[in-house]
This record gives sequence, structure tokens and C-alpha cells, in this order.
Amino acid sequence: MHMHKQSKYIIILLLSLFANQAIQGQDSSKTTYFPYNYSEVGFYTIYTIDVTGAKHFNPLLVKLYSNLSINQEIKIPGKEIPKAIENLWKQGLFSDVKIAIDTIIGDKVALNIIVKERNKLSGFYINGLDRSEARSLREELLLKKDIIITKELKVRSENTVRNYFQEKGYYDVSVDIKEYKDTVANYNYMRIFVNKGKRVKIEKINFHGNQQITSRELRKAMKKTKQLHKKINIFASSKFISDEFENDKKNLMVQYSDGGYRDAYIVTDSIRKSKPNRIVLDIFLHEGQKYYYRNINFIGNSKYRTGVLDTVLAIKKGDVYNPSLLSERLYYSPSGYDISSIYMDDGYLFFNVTPMEVAVEGDSIDIDIRISEGKRAYVNKVEVIGNTKTSDFVILRELRTVPGNKFSRTDIQRSIQEINRLGYFDPEGIGVEPKPNANTGTVDITYTVTEKPSDQIELSGGWGGNGGYNPSTGQFNSGIVGTLGLSLTNFSTRKLLHKNKPGNAWDPLPAGDGQRLTLRAQSNGISFQTYTFSFSEPWMGGKKPNSFSFSANHSINNWGAFSNTSQKFSTTNLSVGLGKRLKWPDDFFSLNVGLSYIRYNLDNFSFGIPNFIKNGNSNAIELRLGLGRYSTDDQIFPTTGSSIDVSLQATPPISLLSGKDYTTLDPAAKFKWIEYHKWKFNAAHYSTLKKNLVLASSVRFGLVGSYNDDLGITGFERFWVGGNALQGFNLAGREFISQRGYGSNAQGMISENAISNEFPNTRTGDLGSTIYNRFTMELRYAISKGQSATIYPLVFFEAGNAWINPRNFNPFELKKSVGAGVRFFLPMFGLIGIDYGYGLDINSINPSLTNGQKGYVHFFLGPQF
Repeated sequence: MHMHKQSKYIIILLLSLFANQAIQGQDSSKTTYFPYNYSEVGFYTIYTIDVTGAKHFNPLLVKLYSNLSINQEIKIPGKEIPKAIENLWKQGLFSDVKIAIDTIIGDKVALNIIVKERNKLSGFYINGLDRSEARSLREELLLKKDIIITKELKVRSENTVRNYFQEKGYYDVSVDIKEYKDTVANYNYMRIFVNKGKRVKIEKINFHGNQQITSRELRKAMKKTKQLHKKINIFASSKFISDEFENDKKNLMVQYSDGGYRDAYIVTDSIRKSKPNRIVLDIFLHEGQKYYYRNINFIGNSKYRTGVLDTVLAIKKGDVYNPSLLSERLYYSPSGYDISSIYMDDGYLFFNVTPMEVAVEGDSIDIDIRISEGKRAYVNKVEVIGNTKTSDFVILRELRTVPGNKFSRTDIQRSIQEINRLGYFDPEGIGVEPKPNANTGTVDITYTVTEKPSDQIELSGGWGGNGGYNPSTGQFNSGIVGTLGLSLTNFSTRKLLHKNKPGNAWDPLPAGDGQRLTLRAQSNGISFQTYTFSFSEPWMGGKKPNSFSFSANHSINNWGAFSNTSQKFSTTNLSVGLGKRLKWPDDFFSLNVGLSYIRYNLDNFSFGIPNFIKNGNSNAIELRLGLGRYSTDDQIFPTTGSSIDVSLQATPPISLLSGKDYTTLDPAAKFKWIEYHKWKFNAAHYSTLKKNLVLASSVRFGLVGSYNDDLGITGFERFWVGGNALQGFNLAGREFISQRGYGSNAQGMISENAISNEFPNTRTGDLGSTIYNRFTMELRYAISKGQSATIYPLVFFEAGNAWINPRNFNPFELKKSVGAGVRFFLPMFGLIGIDYGYGLDINSINPSLTNGQKGYVHFFLGPQF
């Protein structure tokens, strides 16, 4: 029988002259193999198989890899033994493999599989790089102790190193991997010698043959491959990466295709060196002619008239042929208004649309858009998986996909958004899987979530300007402001009261029902303290999204702490609130109503306002009305949507109803009941410029007014604009508004002239303002949005001002600032930030208020919008 030449060689090599070789430590004189005449062909049955040389592998495993077995009939010479050797080589575990005949008795044969094991890796070293580069490269290499050293392992490691540096622009990197014997038997170590060379950058990209699209436009279409010469985006990298260049050549063809040049193609391209570390790319193009749409016909549509579909498609005869735009209008438009959306939002889950080119004549293309509408699908079953802490009903009540409703793609997208807005789950871990059943016309929907820590322990410190007024210096003392707080954002009173019932276990606190409980204390020592308790239930009664909230706050401000006189001011605030999610104009709107009782206690405390109360108690009953619309996609790092909040806080006009002459009353009686109406408007908008790059813009406005000119505008509930607003919590009847780049507590925002004209001999920090506005633009970039932390740096432009008297309000008289900062959201501690702001109009402020300081470092806790 004819044998392959290589098979003959293997058989002869393995079964000839090795009868005297020592196996597994045996003396060579005791080891002989059966002499066999290979010119004769015989059939034999294997009656035993021995394994020699397998010191670290189980011999049974070696036999298994060989695919030889006891009682197997084989042909010698034949294909079975060469195949067994091939099987063993494929494992990559051995550096040498032989199969010998031990004995032949009649038609039975005993075989011996002789292997030499490959060495294992004891470790590896990287030469030619500095310590940080070597450390980063180690993380990329999949090399671990005890791994078998094979040729494939070395090749894979070499490619990993080469790709790692080529992605960084070191196109000429060279790699050499050498293997050395270790002191431990059967172990070797490797040295990886790296010469990364110089970083190769693209000096210039030349296009040849382009007449219809300029080279500038083509370079712009290349997203990752950028030239150094006349680079449009100075921040874009010009390093050459082969894979990115290949993708960008495809982007060039998309650019041509979307411009109507469907026949365009790249004739050839070349890379040439202009300098040792510079290359020039030459791309030769064939453009072809420009095409236009002629006839666009819809086929198969019965649900919507062709005229309706034409309107949605918004592509007409004579428009430039653009397949990307056509695909967007058919399948997925960023605006959410496309042909697939209008069908799927009306339940047509099994809808399908396919555009077909049916004719190309000259420069004109006819398109048939073939539609298969299918039948309307209804939601059958909705479930949530992955929530280990949050109760199912907390998630399910937020979903827009309800069993029995018709299927809607928009409802699914809105449901994902609402799950994210809860703040309990990792945004990147939220998923959805529709499971349609064409036979029943139904769809099961499964939402997948990944819990993330949402409760927060607040233990922090910052530098604040409310350290008390020091009469010896005439300045407000700054000092460390410490905060200790616990915020349980996913609390459960149900489990609190029924701990021993099944499913109500504490872990370690009662949680999972979406309620919020906050306890917080803040102080900088003896000069001020504030204590806050709040509780909210977003679904009071559990059936409708009607919220209930309760809060209590007590603040103490002791400005006499640094003098020999008593000078204290404290407030106590008790509030209840009800909220309702509205369905009109849309269900992003909500209405909130609240009632508060506020008690002010003053002990020789002056606001500098003539005839205002300095000693005694004042009271206020405040009604709050708020209308808001919130459509942001995330609480921590919003990328789309907006938030708008309009609110009114008002007390009863007691002075107008009492019939008393308030011009004759002493301050204690005159201000026993405080009167005011307080209007606020806050709006923010978020738009994504590029992936993870977001423009956040906001506007804020506030006004405090009075009912009775004899009372004037209250000294309480005013706005203190400037600084970081770290005090917060309506401390001592004041509302703090941050304005970066300027000093705290309105010291920098109200001009000295305005104070001296209306309130002579009054400190700026006493008064606050009755009206303010502020505009902010921030450019944010998310470095991390993971479950463990959200981190984003930002740059900002801010403009705002504050006025004592509303009659002096000028919305264009703004104090501007610029700066940069960073925000960290840590699940256990909340949002923490630090900014540096520089006031562009700092020179317009009295130097005695700024101490000559032109820039400020601001420390933030919580969101500032």
C-alpha cells in the first residue's frame, strides 16, 4: 500500500534506533524495543499502552489525547500511529513525541508513547521600557506562572506588545522574546526585549483624483486618522494606527456615498516615510458621477397612507442620493421620528421595511421601499431580573410597558430612562430583551438591572465663610465646615415595621422600597450648627405616583462667639409636602404643594436693615407651590434632556388683614408674623456634543417681595450669592446661591455703593439680596461612569449678580467668571467637587471685600444646578 512520504519518515524516525534510550529514569541497558520489519504490513490489536516522560501530566490524559485505546485494531505500518502523534502535537504540551513498539505477541501489540514535556513559565521580564510603561504592558500580556511555553504563546505575546505600542503611534516598534532556563526543573523564564523606537505621526494626508469633494472635507471624514499639517482639531491625535486607517478608508467611502457618489472607490493607497518618525499617506480615488433620487415608491403599506410615509421619510424626487439619511429615516432617527418608530410605537413589533434599488438610469435612481407590516403585538408579561435589593414593584411601577398594552418602542426607551432616574442601578448595566411570539401576537419583555450602592454616608469638611462676625477685625471669619450625614435613598418603612416577615430582612438596614430618609448635622464649631431630618415617599399609597414628604430643620447662628456680647440667630422649620405626576402637557411634568411653619429666634442679632427685629421671635406659615418638568436621562451625569422648575413660596398677608397701623408698632410686634412672597425659576439643559462630552447650561432667578410697604421686604429668606454656597439648608433663614470666582455670602456680588446709599453703615454680609440671576455654561467630559464611581472634569463660564432692591435689577449687569474643576460621585459619599474660579469683573468690587484675591478655590457637596 502506498504511504505518504512524510508518514513513512515519521514511522521510521520513531520506531527505529531508540531501543536503548532511557525512559522515566530507567537504565538504558534495561530498555529495548521490539525489532520490527516495516517492509511487512500487519494488523494488530493493542493490548497495552505505556506512557514514558510524562512527569507533570497524568498518563491517562496523554493516552486520551492520542486517541489510541486498548483492544483497538491498528495497521502497522498504517495511519493510526501517525494520527496519534499528530493528535499529541496539536495539544501544544510537548516538545517531542514518539510512539514505539514494546512487544508483539501473535496479533497483539504493546505500545509505548514517549513524550518530552514543554517547559512551564516561571516568570517574565520586560527590557527596554521604563517602569510605568512596563507596568502598563504587563496588564495587557496574558502571561501567568505555570502556563506552558509554546511557539504560539510567544507569537501571541509579541503581537500584543507590537499592537500595544502601534496604537500609541510607535509604528516601528520591534519585539524580541527569548527563553532562558530557570533553576527549577521543567521551568523557563522569558525576557521580552522591546525597542519602541520613535513615535510615528502622520505629517500629511494627500488625496489624488478628488474633484467633487475637497481634501479638507475628506480629512474631516477620517475620524481617527489625522495629519499634523494644517490640522483642524488641534487636540486630535496624529499618530498612525493601521486598523484605524482601514476604518477611516471606509468612512471616506461613506462620505462619497452620502454625497451621491455611489460608484466611488479607493484605487490604491500608499504609506511613505518623509522623516524618521513621520509618514505621508497618499490616497488615490475614483469618484464617478453624482446620483439623485427619482421615484420612491412604498409597497405593502396599509396602516399608513403613502402620503404620511412620504412626510416622515422627507426625501423627495431630485434629492441627492444619500443611503445613510435613507437608513436613518427608515430605521432610527435621533429625533425618534422615523418610519420604524411610527409603526413600532403603534404596536407593530413584527414590522419590517427594506429599501431596494430597482432602477439606475443615467444619474437617477428609483427606490422601492417594501413594507411588511405584520400584525399588532401586545405586551404579555413584563419582568425584571438582577435586582437584589430593590423590590420588584419599585421598578415595575416606573415602567411604561404594561401587560395588555400595545407594544411601543418609545415606551421601552422611556422605561429604561425611568429605571435609570431611580438612581439605584448602574446605567451601563440596564438592558432590555423583548421576546416576541408571532403565533400569539404578543411579546414578553425582560428588563435587566445591576444594583449599585445608592445610600450615602456623608462625612466631609470644607472651607466656609460663615465662621461668625469678628468685631475686632470687622470681617467674617472663615473656617472648616464639617458635615456628618446619612442618606438612605432606597429606604423601606414596611420592612422596618415587619422585620420578621419573610422577604423583609434587613441588609443591614431596611431597604428596597424607594423611600428616602436623610439625617444630617453640619457645624463649624460654636459659630453655627444645623440639623436636618427628612423623609419622602414617592408613591404614597403605592398605586399612583403621588409623593409625600416631611422635613424638620433647626439652625443656630452664633455670631457673638468671637466677642463678649450675645449675638444669636436660629430658625426651626417644619414642612410637609405632596406631589403629583401630571399627564398634561406630558408626563414629565409634576406639581408639588407644601406647607411649612418657620420660627425665627433672635438675640441681639442685627441684619443692618432699619427698624428690623433684633430681639424676640418671629413666625411664618409658608405655602409652597411648584411646577416642574424633568426629562434628564441620569441623575449624576445627565447627557440629554432638561429640568425646569418654577416655584412660589408665600405667607399669608396678615398685615393687610389685621387693620393695624404698622408704622407705629415696635419691631417685636411688627415682625411677629413674617410676610413675603418668594419666586424662583431654575432651568437646565443637557446636550451631548460627542460621546461622553456634554454641554450643560442653566439659568437661575430669584425674587423676594412684600405685600405691605410699611413692612418692607423681610430680612429673612433672602438670597446670598457668591462662593460655593457650602452652608446650604436655608441656614438661619437664608438661601445660598453659588457663584464661582467670587467671595461667599454676597460679599462680592452687591456693590458697595448700593449698600451705602440705601443702608449706611451696614456690612455686605448682613443684608443678602432680594433679587438675583445667574447663567452658567459647563463643558463636561465623563472619564468614568462605572458602578464604583462617576468622575468628570469640567470647564465653566458663569455670569450673575444680586441686588438689594428689586428696582435696581438689571439682567445685563452681570459679574462674569471662568474656571475649571472636577466632580467625583462616590456611592457612599455622594457628589463631591472642587473648582477654581477666576472673577473677570473682580476689579468692580471694593478691594476691602476681596482682600485683593482674584481667584477662588471652591469646594462643593452635591449638585449645583
